Amino acid sequence: MPKAIAATDDLDEVPELTEADFAKARPAREVFPDLVDRYLRSRGAQKAPTKRQVTIRLDQEIIEHFKEGGAGWQTRINDALKREIASKS
Repeated sequence: MPKAIAATDDLDEVPELTEADFAKARPAREVFPDLVDRYLRSRGAQKAPTKRQVTIRLDQEIIEHFKEGGAGWQTRINDALKREIASKS
């Protein structure tokens, strides 16, 4: 395991990286190969994409309402919109 270095100085400031810092830098795969492998295996391209990424502006109260339920808030918005469409059919 590589030797840990402080990310902040005595004033809790993040110091600017120097040329020496960059010279010592190594790729993440070299330093933490298991972590990088786990990350790369955790998610890949969808085999059969069923959703499309879009940008939409929503009222703040709507976002807060769905975020109150924790993780998965975007999925809950998607489900609510599906229910709305189904109710019109």
